[in-house]
Amino acid sequence: MQLLLNVLWMALGGIVIFLIYMITGLVLCLTIIGIPWGIQCFKLAVLALFPFGSESIPKQDANNDAALHFLANVIWLIFGGLPLVIVHFTLGLVLCLSIIFLPFGLQHFKMMRLGFTPFGRTIYDF
Repeated sequence: MQLLLNVLWMALGGIVIFLIYMITGLVLCLTIIGIPWGIQCFKLAVLALFPFGSESIPKQDANNDAALHFLANVIWLIFGGLPLVIVHFTLGLVLCLSIIFLPFGLQHFKMMRLGFTPFGRTIYDF
């Protein structure tokens, strides 16, 4: 079932979201300063390609990097994460208006959550 939903997701615009995240990640990785944020775009791109059967969970860091993750997430929101969150929220709301597209809207809300705080989280496939 997850395979069918992922194929429908890609056909209904998921591939466009994936490409946007990949291009953004590549552009950010052109500079040394942007590499950490580019890597987070790649993380979001993987989730955007196969959202069904994947979940983002907090990392279990042995060395307590919570303050560093918080700072990186604030910078992420200020310089580009907030528009992504707004886009995912809007698409999620529109898709949830129909019962047929409800699962796709919920995936946008899942991506919106990761769009707020990509640092300190990892993608888990189940």
